[in-house]
Amino acid sequence: MTPGLIISAPASGSGKTTLTLGVLAALRARGLDVQPFKCGPDYIDPAFHAAAAGRASFNLDAWAMGRGQLEALASVEADLIVAEGAMGLFDGVAKPGETGTGASGDIAALMGWPVALVLDVSGQAQSAAAVAKGFATLRPAVQVAGVVLNKVASPRHEALVRAGMEEAGIEVLGVIPRAAGIALPERHLGLVQAEETDALDRLLAEAGRIVAEHCDLDRMISVAAGRGRGPVPGPRPRLAPPGARIALARDAAFSFVYPHLIADWRAEGATILPFSPLADEAPDPSADACWLPGGYPELHAGRLSAAETFRARLCAFAQTRPVHGECGGYMALGAGLVAADGTRHAMAGLLGLETSFAKRRMHLGYRLARLAAPVGPLAAGTTLRGHEFHYATILSQPDAPLAQVVDATGAAVPETGSFRQMPGGGCVSGTFFHLIAEASS
Repeated sequence: MTPGLIISAPASGSGKTTLTLGVLAALRARGLDVQPFKCGPDYIDPAFHAAAAGRASFNLDAWAMGRGQLEALASVEADLIVAEGAMGLFDGVAKPGETGTGASGDIAALMGWPVALVLDVSGQAQSAAAVAKGFATLRPAVQVAGVVLNKVASPRHEALVRAGMEEAGIEVLGVIPRAAGIALPERHLGLVQAEETDALDRLLAEAGRIVAEHCDLDRMISVAAGRGRGPVPGPRPRLAPPGARIALARDAAFSFVYPHLIADWRAEGATILPFSPLADEAPDPSADACWLPGGYPELHAGRLSAAETFRARLCAFAQTRPVHGECGGYMALGAGLVAADGTRHAMAGLLGLETSFAKRRMHLGYRLARLAAPVGPLAAGTTLRGHEFHYATILSQPDAPLAQVVDATGAAVPETGSFRQMPGGGCVSGTFFHLIAEASS
């Protein structure tokens, strides 16, 4: 069994990601083989994890994934597992899904991984211990191994916070001075992809240096633990590939695809054939299915509209074979996309969808979808679990709905996706939600 540790916090913005990257980089510099994970639905952090750790980072989602899938994903060969939490340690949805509410604490309890709690202590001293004590005692099945104090202003400030932690019986695993803080850049949707970050190697090296200097890495390694899981019974639940040879759009406009999805497809014998719509490339003609992931098509709408080879050959491909798009991929399959400046750009036109970013409106949350039409081998009637995150407004969605979609509370949402049967026997489908797993029931 590989020991694990979860890096979490009371809230977003506390420093989880930078600490996680620093720990990964510092341990890798020591020669350790560290497997990163991300709790909850997220595309950005796992890409940074992979760059820091030198191996793919996978998502663990307690709302969307069943116990078997979670345990199988966590059964890896490595010296240590480091999992980054999402939002606050106990933050999730009100109504549980497959194995929990989606909270990082659900993963900690299931796997038996202790938690290193990152506390932003700016503006407080001994009172930080009350926060740590509350987190340490709220849920007995979740073990808080200790805290990492972030944004400490001075030695005096550190001494006061440490005094409070000692009185509360909370171990301090590290102290990051405010002046040593590193920050990841932010932009569109508040997200920057790892491959878009200038001097990423320098940033990761600096994060590793800061963590190695200010945190007790040996202690973090020693407190890591797990449930002592035996072999996972039966085969790991996998998502069936949409074809034996899958043309996968992959560039700056289409980069949001979960590593576990690709791993599932490859494990089932599928071949992945990447292509770049931004480079005006077309799906490989030998492929028997095409998948357009989410990403940032709105930032590249002009280039996509001008990519005549991509659009023409994608349309020809769709006449005889299935094409599916998720979120940004769905928008690119539509008739048009209105950018933030109000300019309309023609998209592939395989669906009638019209979307606009001229007036941004956030759509965020888990989704449960019952298919009304097939998506590759996923038959009509199949129930899927996923999540939605975008700012697009639907101007028109005239095609047949792909699915009946509800949020985590069971309330219906209008983002049903679309489906169109093509005259040559192909089909085109798209959803605003990103697929995570097939529901067990």
